This record gives sequence, structure tokens and C-alpha cells, in this order.
Amino acid sequence: MEFDDIYMELATSLAKKSHCIKRHVGAVLTKDTRIISIGYNGPPAGTHNCDEEFPETGCARDSKGSCSLAIHAEQNAILYAVKNNATVAGSTLYVTLSPCLACSRIIYSMGIEKVIYLKSYAEYKGLPTDEGVEFLEKFGIKTEKYGREIEGLTDLI
Repeated sequence: MEFDDIYMELATSLAKKSHCIKRHVGAVLTKDTRIISIGYNGPPAGTHNCDEEFPETGCARDSKGSCSLAIHAEQNAILYAVKNNATVAGSTLYVTLSPCLACSRIIYSMGIEKVIYLKSYAEYKGLPTDEGVEFLEKFGIKTEKYGREIEGLTDLI
């Protein structure tokens, strides 16, 4: 088994920890074949678990219709790494859903060199293109759609 397979399977397992009722996303941040951080989407620690407190509707929506509490999986992985003084520059990010444009700006700004994703954010959101992937590629960040099947995926991953 290759490291890419191990890290994407781990990202998929992490996604299952999400408390979001809309989508479960997991992320693994690696450098030199070592895991430096992990994350999954959800509200900030100490706030609400949407599936428990708002099981029918999820958390409130912001002015653009997005979750008002959600921190994306890649943001959580990056924040945790930085909080623990890990060097993010030069790393590779494995994520179960390709980064949105806002996350792509953060990924670029943090010096992450490569993003490998399982599924398309554009397909999930009904958008014509993956703006986040296009942004990363435009500014020299390598992106790659993970090409193998992973067993045990749920409808939310």
C-alpha cells in the first residue's frame, strides 16, 4: 500500500467524525511521509455539534447560505498544525473534498505544495468548475484527484 492510499483512507475515516448534517470531510496534512496534522469539518471546539443540537436543520446559515459554525476540514488541519508549532510550508494535504476557493487561498498562503482530493467540491455544490483547484493550479500548487476507490464511503463523504 502506498502512502497516498494510507493518507486518503485516514482522511476518509476522519470525515466520519464530522458532526455536520450536510457533508463529512476529512483532511490529513503530511510532510516527508509523516503526518503533521489531521482535521475534519465542524464547528469550533466548545460550541455546538450540529447533528446533536440541530439534527433536522443543521446550524444556522450565514448570508451566503453556508453553515455559520463550520470550519472546513483543511482549515482545521492547518490551524491545529500551526497551533502546535508544526511547519506547514512544503507539506501535502489529503482531503476528501477538493478545497473551496477560500480554503485554497489559505493553502496557498501557508506554502502547502500539493493537494490530493477524493471528490469534487464543484460537483457537490453544483458549480461549473472547481474554483479552488483552478486557483491552486494557477499559482503553482500541484493538485491531483485521487484515482482509486475507497471502501466504506457513506453518502455524506
